[in-house]
Amino acid sequence: MLLPLTYYQSSDVVALARDLLGKYLFTCIDGQLSGGIITEAEAYKGVGDRACHSFGGRRTTRNEMMYHAGGVAYVYFCYGMHNMFNVVTNVENEPEAVLIRAIFPTHGEELMLQRLHKSKMSASLTNGPGKLTKALGITRELNGYSLLSEKIWIEDRGLQIPDHQVQITPRIGVDYAGGDALLPYRFVTTYCPIGQE
Repeated sequence: MLLPLTYYQSSDVVALARDLLGKYLFTCIDGQLSGGIITEAEAYKGVGDRACHSFGGRRTTRNEMMYHAGGVAYVYFCYGMHNMFNVVTNVENEPEAVLIRAIFPTHGEELMLQRLHKSKMSASLTNGPGKLTKALGITRELNGYSLLSEKIWIEDRGLQIPDHQVQITPRIGVDYAGGDALLPYRFVTTYCPIGQE
């Protein structure tokens, strides 16, 4: 089932980041389908969160998409080499988002290998936000796309990740955020049974 816009417009971005574990992220780029189960996600809680691009109400060309109503893609370029895919959440002008950091590949594995210039599948193939976007063909061209579009979307296929199989930790790479770097806003699981569609 395609996730509806109302799902993304929740006011609790942290709970939504946890709930996205087990959902299926898909892209269809140039007619080629690829996707997998979301296994790692981080919440970014808007203007009060020092780790968030919209901290303090900052509004720029780069982060403008965060201010849209939830249900669109926020894709930005990081470290001069990686595209990062975020799910925009909450209502218009409440700039919050969930960074999708990893998936378990289930569809289009051969295509992912080609995009990543790899010869065989491995547990580390899509276990980072930069590798994930490259594997799925996500670029900044998808910034602002609806997550109900035919190019990028998320489905609920009934896979539930039990709490005891979810690690909750501080976010990665946000040391600049002071005390906010310690917030338990990162959710990660290794529970991804093959064949449970």
